[in-house]
Amino acid sequence: MKLRSVRLSLRFVLPLALVLGVFAYAVVPMMDNLTLRWFVRDLDIRSRFLAGALEEPLLDYVQQKERRKINQLFDRAIQDERLYALAFCDTAGKLLYKTKTYPDALGCWHTPQKKGEAESLVSMPQGSLHVAASPMLQDGKEVGKLILVHDVSFIEKRSADTKKYVISLFALLAVVISFITVFIAHASLRGWVQSLRDVLRGDILQPLQAPALPEIQPVIGDLRSLLRDLNVERRGRDDMSSTWTPDTLRSLLRNELAGDEVLVVSNREPYIHEATPNGIEVRRPASGLVTAVEAVMRACSGTWIAHGSGSGDRQTVDRQNRVQVPPSNPSYTLRRVWLSKDEEQGYYYGFSNEGLWPLCHIAHVRPVFRSSDWDRYVAVNRRFADAVIAEARTDDPVILVQDYHFALLPRMVREALPRATIITFWHIPWPNPESFGICPWREELLEGLLGSTILGFHTPFHRKNFIETVDRYLETRIEGEASTISYGGKLTQVEHYPISIAWPEANASGIGSTATLHADVRHELGLGEGHLLGVGVDRMDYTKGIIERLQAVERMLELHPKMIGRFTFVQIAAPSRSSLDEYQNFEARVRGLVQRINQRFSNGNYQPILLKAEHHDQDQLQRYYRAADVCVVSSLHDGMNLVAKEFVAARDDERGVLILSQFTGAARELHEALIVNPYHIEQGADALYRALTMPADEQRERMRSMRSLVKDFNVYRWAGRMLLDAARLRQRERVMTKIRSHSRASLRRVV
Repeated sequence: MKLRSVRLSLRFVLPLALVLGVFAYAVVPMMDNLTLRWFVRDLDIRSRFLAGALEEPLLDYVQQKERRKINQLFDRAIQDERLYALAFCDTAGKLLYKTKTYPDALGCWHTPQKKGEAESLVSMPQGSLHVAASPMLQDGKEVGKLILVHDVSFIEKRSADTKKYVISLFALLAVVISFITVFIAHASLRGWVQSLRDVLRGDILQPLQAPALPEIQPVIGDLRSLLRDLNVERRGRDDMSSTWTPDTLRSLLRNELAGDEVLVVSNREPYIHEATPNGIEVRRPASGLVTAVEAVMRACSGTWIAHGSGSGDRQTVDRQNRVQVPPSNPSYTLRRVWLSKDEEQGYYYGFSNEGLWPLCHIAHVRPVFRSSDWDRYVAVNRRFADAVIAEARTDDPVILVQDYHFALLPRMVREALPRATIITFWHIPWPNPESFGICPWREELLEGLLGSTILGFHTPFHRKNFIETVDRYLETRIEGEASTISYGGKLTQVEHYPISIAWPEANASGIGSTATLHADVRHELGLGEGHLLGVGVDRMDYTKGIIERLQAVERMLELHPKMIGRFTFVQIAAPSRSSLDEYQNFEARVRGLVQRINQRFSNGNYQPILLKAEHHDQDQLQRYYRAADVCVVSSLHDGMNLVAKEFVAARDDERGVLILSQFTGAARELHEALIVNPYHIEQGADALYRALTMPADEQRERMRSMRSLVKDFNVYRWAGRMLLDAARLRQRERVMTKIRSHSRASLRRVV
C-alpha cells in the first residue's frame, strides 16, 4: 500500500518538478531584465539628486572660472564608489571641465532629451557605464549641462547573483511544493486551506503566533527581514534628499500616492473672515499648526476642513460652505463646518482644552472631564468625519488629521472609507500611561487614533509614551522595532516627525531689511538706536512659561543693574481661550507681574517690559523677529514650538540669539540655542545676560548653523516623510492583496 502511494506521488511530483524547472529558465531572463531596469531607474534618480546638490556651487565656480575649485568639487564627488566621472559642457557643446576618469569618447553627451535630461547605458573599454546629462540653470536660463557617469559593473555582478538565487529558489520551491502536494493528498484539505488563510491574514511584519505551517516560517521571517532592510535603506535615501520644496511634494503625491486629492482636517481655519464697519476683513490666526499645514496645502492643493468661527465666515462661502483661499492667490479650498455655542463650549473649550490640553502638557493645571463635554466631543468629531466623507471625490483620498481635537475622527472615517490613507499628527505632547489613565474615555480615544494609517508625534519620547499607553490599556499586537500597532485587523505606523516651517523666500514679505527694521521698530517703541531688545511670541497660555520668562527678566535686571534703561523686553501674547477661568486667571497674573516689574525698574519713559496682549499677523511678527537682539522661548512643555524656528528663519543677517526651553521639541534640534530650564529663574537670567552680551562672531556661528538646519528640515520634508511612509504602507497592502489573491487561485487549481 505504501509503495503504491509513493508511486502515485512520484507520478504527480516529477512532472511538477519538470514544469517548475522549465518555468524557472523562462523567468530568469525576465528577472534579469527587470533587475536591470530597477538599477537604471535608481541611477537615474541618483544622478538627478547629485546634479541638484552640485548645481549651486558648480555654477558659482563656473561663473568665476575657478578651474581649481571645480576640479576639487568634481574630485570630492567621484569619491563615491559608483560615481565614475563628471564633466561640464557649455551650451555650445564644448567640454570645459572634466575629471581624469571621464572617457574622451563621450565628449559632450547628447541624446534626444526627455523632461530636460538624457539618460543612457553605454559600453566602453572601461566597461558598462550609465551616463546622465542634467541641464544647469541660472536665473531660469540654461548655462550648460553637467554630465554624470556611473560605473554599472555592479549590476552585472548582482544580476549573476540574482540568476543563481532565482534558480536555487525555484529548485527549493520544487522540492517544497512537491512535499506539500503529497501532504495535501494525505491530509484534510479543509484544514490545510484554513491554515494558509490564517498565515495570509497575519501581518507579514508582525511575529507569527504558533503558525500551523512550520515550513513557511523561514520564508516569512526572511521576507520580514528583507522588507525591514528595504524600509531602512529607502528612508536613508529619502532623508538625504538635498531640498524639499512644494514641487517635491507635488511630485511625491503624483508618483508615490497616485493622486493629488488631499484633505486636511483641523479645528482652526487658516483664514478667518471678520465682519467690520468697513466690510469683511480677512485675518490669519497666530497658530503654529496653521503656519505649518498651510504651507503643505499651498504645495498640494486640495480641501481644508475647519470650524468656521469668524463673524463674517458665513457671508463668504458658497452653498456647499466652501471658499477659495488664500484670498490674494487662491490655491486650495476651505470647507467650513458650523458649530453652535453649546457645541463649541463642550467640544473645544470643555473636553479639548479643559481636559486633554492640561492632561497632555502636565503643566500643573488639573484636567477637568465632564460627560456632557465628552458627548459634544463625540458629536463634533462625527460631524467633521461626515464632512470629510462628503468632500472625498474618491474612495482612496489622503487625509491629514490635525491635533487633539479629532482623536475619534480617524476611526469614524476608516469605517466609511476603508481604503483611505489617514495621516494623523498629534501636535501636543503625549503623556506617560499613568497620566493618560486619568481620562475616563482613554480606551475610546486610543481606538479612534488607531484608525489612522500613520500616527505622528514631534519627538521619539512622545511616540514611546503613546505606544506604552496603548500597550497598557488595549489588547493589541505591537512590533517595537517596526514601530507598528495592529488593532482590529488594521495596522497603524507610529512615528516621530519633527514639524517645521516653510523657509521664507528672499524679500517675500517686503517688510524691509533687517538693518532698517532694527531702527524702525525701536523708533515705534520709543527706544533709542542702540537700545537692546528682547522678544517673546506666544499665545496667552499657562504652558508657554510667560511668567517664568518675565521673572527671569526681573532677575537679570537685579543682577546686572547696568542693563536698566538699556534693555526692554517685548512680550507678544495673543489672547487665547479667554472664556476659561484658568486662562482669565493666568492673564491677570501676567498683567500683575508686568505692572510690578515696571513699577520697580521704570525710569521716566523707560519701561523694562512691554506687554502686547493682542493678535499680530505674520508680517508684524517678522518685524519683531528681525529687530530683536534675543528671542526667548521658555515653554514649560511643548510639542515642538515653531516660534523658535520662525525667529531663526527670519534672521537673514545671521545675528540675534535664541534662548530655548529644554522642554520643547525644538531643543532636540536647535542645539546652538542657549538651552535653559525655565523653572530655574537664575539660569534664565544668566542666559538672557549672556545673549545680550554675546560677541557678534559667536552669534553668527550659532545662527548660521541653526538656519542651515531649519532650511533643510523644513515643513515640506516633514509632510514628505509622512506621505512617503503612508505610500509604503499602501504599497505593502497592495502586495499583500495580490499574495492573497494568487494564493486563493493556486489553491483552487490544486483542489
